[in-house]
Amino acid sequence: MDDIDIRMRIGLRIKQLRAHANLTQDRLAYSIDLSRSYLAEIETGKRNVSMVNVERICNGLGVSLEEFFSGELFSHVSDR
Repeated sequence: MDDIDIRMRIGLRIKQLRAHANLTQDRLAYSIDLSRSYLAEIETGKRNVSMVNVERICNGLGVSLEEFFSGELFSHVSDR
């Protein structure tokens, strides 16, 4: 997963958790007061999402920031 851009990893994680919660993009976006198109661009890695919006998304998905960033998408430690 080292070669996947952080924006893509965040987007994939949102999509993964949203699917697990059986939420559509429309429903999640509406519940956290974001536009569906903005959420879609985050999920596809086209947007550099702020941590404020990551927190809003986590709240909408019912997960903590810790839970969001756990798992294989964020498991590597960079030597940089």
